[in-house]
Amino acid sequence: MKIVIIGSVAAGTSVAAKARRNNEECQITVYERDSDISYSGCGLPYYIGEESIERDNLTPRNPKWFEERFNMTLKTGHEVLSIDSKEKKIEVKNLETEEVFKDSYDKLVVATGATPLLPPIAGIERENVFTLRNVQSADRIIDYIVEKAPKKAVVVGAGYIGLELLENLENLGIETTVIEKEERAMTKMDKDMSVYLEDYLTKKGVKLLLGEEVAEIEEGAVKTRSGRTVEADLVLVCTGVKPNSKLAQEAGVKTYSNGAIEVNHRLETSVDSIYAVGDVAMAWSRINGEPLYVPLGSTANKMGRICGDVITGGNLRFKGILGTGIFKVFGMAVAQTGMNEEQALERGYDVEVIHNIKPNQTAYFEGSSEMVIKAVADRRSGKLLGVQILGENGVDKRMDVFVALISSGATVDEFFHLDLAYAPPFSTTKDPVMYTGMILENAIYGKNKIITVKELCENRDSYTVIDVRSPKQYEAAHIPGAINIPLGELRSRGKDLDKGRKYVVHCNKGVTGNAAHNVMLNLGFDCYNLSGGYKNYAVQTKKR
Repeated sequence: MKIVIIGSVAAGTSVAAKARRNNEECQITVYERDSDISYSGCGLPYYIGEESIERDNLTPRNPKWFEERFNMTLKTGHEVLSIDSKEKKIEVKNLETEEVFKDSYDKLVVATGATPLLPPIAGIERENVFTLRNVQSADRIIDYIVEKAPKKAVVVGAGYIGLELLENLENLGIETTVIEKEERAMTKMDKDMSVYLEDYLTKKGVKLLLGEEVAEIEEGAVKTRSGRTVEADLVLVCTGVKPNSKLAQEAGVKTYSNGAIEVNHRLETSVDSIYAVGDVAMAWSRINGEPLYVPLGSTANKMGRICGDVITGGNLRFKGILGTGIFKVFGMAVAQTGMNEEQALERGYDVEVIHNIKPNQTAYFEGSSEMVIKAVADRRSGKLLGVQILGENGVDKRMDVFVALISSGATVDEFFHLDLAYAPPFSTTKDPVMYTGMILENAIYGKNKIITVKELCENRDSYTVIDVRSPKQYEAAHIPGAINIPLGELRSRGKDLDKGRKYVVHCNKGVTGNAAHNVMLNLGFDCYNLSGGYKNYAVQTKKR
């Protein structure tokens, strides 16, 4: 059997490696138009900004190593021009010699990745404007910085790559402005979570322009459609990617409207003997099965391994993804998985939403810091739909647990029973994951109703708000119109409250508010606990 693979980054090389591990007899040929293979695309922003990261760290394997290790042929600098699916042949161009030749295949794998999605900006072709997609593009940015020594930069787009580049440009002493056309940073997250990120970046002194669209790039400046001018010697456009599927489409392979190739659980396309993996292919949600395009190296590696197994007769099958992502900007980790609240509501779910603000470890240990967890659950099934977390420490650990819980189909009442690793330097006695489950379980299966800041603000006149913090905390800042009844006085003073009203109780972050909530419920009141307490309210309303 002759296997031909087009593309040799994460997905393509994984196909080749797994196929060879399974079968010593098959012939494997990989064509790559670039000069680098199997590189760490996710490390590119740090390669630009951190001196300790060398090019070799991102490209640890060269074609010769792969050929010898896996007994295969890997041809870099070779572009596949066309696919003849009927004859099972491809046309290839040697980019160095200009020679064009044909090759045949029994099984063909398309792993052509994705290309930057460029918005219609006048002047985007200028020499000081860059996109970041591969090692060579990173090299060009580094060379420009070394040669031109830019003082000010603009990053267009406040997503993963844009914000990672922000940090690394600032590390190089380049004053950087981030311009995002949407009204919030990290549009994959809900507004009530992205606001925490925006607040953090603002406190770091970052110039973050939201709701601004770049119209033109001029000599030394960027102009927005609203008429603002921002000085910039260097411009980095980070506005997403699109599947590089033109070659496959011309061969009759079925794609979605965004260009991503349609595949099944065996990674087979609509054309016989042609497979697709990585950023060029569409995945699907493990929650509801709908198409889901989240191009990440982790998914590409997974698809590649499964495809290599399938082609050589193995039993692996692709089960889909949750769209999990995480990145770091300065000291903050930002992570999300599954659906956000907006997406869940659009799909008709009856959602329960909670905000859980908890330390990552016992507070008396150095390194303890708060994380904000937003969980979205389906009230009908009791299962998680998605989670978003921001914090300085321990975010990745909790997100991975949530991913495992969603993937296994666990209901929220099972979270408390997880036997998680605990010691004061690592966690709290009831881990933030367990607390999240407890809050959701009480809200979905019990009587402890939760109200979000958004819901409260939209229906403020419908509720009497009781602030159960100390008078000192109340006097420092409180929700307008709230009455202050400290928790210790609530049982006695609560008897004088009107039972014909609806109440919202809150403390600073939620724990004391939950205790007050139980008191009010036991006294017979229709009462809600404010999600995330006053701390969450203060962050949300500051941006209104």
